[in-house]
Amino acid sequence: MNPLKQFSIPFTGLKLGVHHFDYQIDNSFFDAFDYSLIKSGDLKVNVELEKQETMLLLNFKIVGTVNLICDKCLSNFPLPLSINERQIVKFAGDELESDDEEIISLNRKEAEIDISKPLYEMINVNVPFIKHCEQAGISCDEEMITRLEQLSIANQKNEEKTADPRWEALNKLKNN
Repeated sequence: MNPLKQFSIPFTGLKLGVHHFDYQIDNSFFDAFDYSLIKSGDLKVNVELEKQETMLLLNFKIVGTVNLICDKCLSNFPLPLSINERQIVKFAGDELESDDEEIISLNRKEAEIDISKPLYEMINVNVPFIKHCEQAGISCDEEMITRLEQLSIANQKNEEKTADPRWEALNKLKNN
């Protein structure tokens, strides 16, 4: 069964006006996307769909946490997210492309809209490029930070200088 099938909203049978849809995003949602940067999370999604005669207005409210790996200490941490976004869906004849990122174009013959890809993009865009535990209000794993500092190149260079006396003569030439 496709875990993204639940994110299709059939709008043809809906009356004009505002309609609400609630979704739960879990690990199976992120697993459905190949090479996903986010592997797990727990998010609640509220979609307010306003159906008009010529277009649909979608207001997304996404609240919850995604589990990330800290780029500094490599530990897992939950990052809280609170996202409010808007998408406009317009109905077009033949030209389905739009330059505006906020506008989705659908063919008039379409009966439903799949919101899984816009949801995935909204969540990924709100994840910071460089992820640190501090962003979630947690301190990094001190044991790992200490170990990484011990293995750093600067420490290895200091050890190399004292470790092999044969290179001292060459270092003197290099420094002159």
